Amino acid sequence: MINFHTMQTGRSVIRHETLYQLIINRLDGHSISCASYRNGIVDLVKKGIGGFIVFGGIKEEIKPFIGELQALSVGPLFIASDIERGVGQQIDGATHFPCQMAMAAAIHMERHEDVALYKSAITAIAKESLDIGINMPLTPVLDVNQNPSNPIICTRAFSENPDVVAWFGRIYVETMEAAGLISCAKHFPGHGDTETDSHIALPVIGKTERELREIDLVPFVEAIKAGVSSIMAAHLAIPAIDATPASLSKKILTGLLRDELSFNGLILTDALNMDALKDIGDVSARCLNAGADILLHPADAVETVQSLYECIGRAKLNKDAIHASTKRILRAKQKIRTQLNTSTDYDGHVKLSTKITEKSITLVPGSKQPFIPLPSETLLIEAGEDKFHGTSMLAQYFRNHVSLSGEVSKNVKEMTLLVAIYTSISAWKGSSGIPQSEIDTIREFISKASRSVVVSFGSPYLLGQFKEADVLIAAYEASKQAGIAVLKCLKGQLGYEGRLPVDVSAL
Repeated sequence: MINFHTMQTGRSVIRHETLYQLIINRLDGHSISCASYRNGIVDLVKKGIGGFIVFGGIKEEIKPFIGELQALSVGPLFIASDIERGVGQQIDGATHFPCQMAMAAAIHMERHEDVALYKSAITAIAKESLDIGINMPLTPVLDVNQNPSNPIICTRAFSENPDVVAWFGRIYVETMEAAGLISCAKHFPGHGDTETDSHIALPVIGKTERELREIDLVPFVEAIKAGVSSIMAAHLAIPAIDATPASLSKKILTGLLRDELSFNGLILTDALNMDALKDIGDVSARCLNAGADILLHPADAVETVQSLYECIGRAKLNKDAIHASTKRILRAKQKIRTQLNTSTDYDGHVKLSTKITEKSITLVPGSKQPFIPLPSETLLIEAGEDKFHGTSMLAQYFRNHVSLSGEVSKNVKEMTLLVAIYTSISAWKGSSGIPQSEIDTIREFISKASRSVVVSFGSPYLLGQFKEADVLIAAYEASKQAGIAVLKCLKGQLGYEGRLPVDVSAL
């Protein structure tokens, strides 16, 4: 096993254990019931792995397993997870909070009670993280989403306004850090203005350096001031600074982030199993040489360590960079608490999440006065991802419903038309919207209906395609909680309190 307290010695020799410390490996929470899988994870701990990024799992199972791993490890393990929408995004039994754009829609920055509500939500996410054993929440997303067609950020961002993103990000970082967690701002230097998902291919950002500084860097500068412990480097290229992908660029990671912005915390790569870097050789070594400290989610940790060792032998990996990264990792791990006795009010967190979701539902500016559609006189058409069709809260209330791809037998001219569009942001999907053919069909139905309502459970940018509708409603994500909130608004039981964080009028 690795000697956690003596890793900094022996600068002339780099041990395999030291290289393992630079890696955060994948941990599939739903696979830990398999003995061979558990043994493989335990073996990585014995080899000296730096930590794990958790995907999925059940709270009652993953929590004790994380505890076992921490007990086995000589030094604390980083336990990371993508929990931008709360711990419930990954762990069954934890709370699912609204996405970041819905948060920004719900929280009015000038209202003290809203600011307190936002801080309470972040505190709740922090408490659930600590309860389960996650010490490195890979959040907040500080990308400024300025491309309506962005397939991988979209509603994961707070806003298209850099100052708004910076405001929400600063509070998020301060609250997480105060709770003793290692917050992670991502995706540096900014993934908000691309039409390419970096899981699929390498995005190329055509911005000037000035545009980057005036827009994309603003939230990261604020996060550094707020004391963010780690920053994730994006797999994308910005030729105005360096044609080399940011996660491999010494100009960006060392020159810009370390030297110019004075960031002294951990630099993580984005997941190394993504296809953006698939055609580049010696990727892990090049990331470390550029200034990264942690290699996140390589395809195979053992093969990665072997590759790094070979790169050292071929003088393609800077030993000084490894030692500097090791020191930063040790410093960050000193704040990790692995034995916690916390009282976590999961029921209270659900109520908190519900309140924010209800406050986020947004009547798009330019809509007519909202009305209450009667079930007997309303035709609900569901579009987008079909896994939500027929099972939504709207479908349960408006019994006269059909999928967009189904046969519409009713005379739309005599009905109130209610269109629900379900979309989600997910890796390797390549789109945050719906096909043009579906947009055209929806427009045709709107033109025939006596009156119409369009609700986007996902990207609000879609609503810009249906300006001829009487009422446009942004709900930001296809969740049961959002469906209930929208139904309450349609029935007149709730007001539309949300404010649109992005501009859809120009679409």
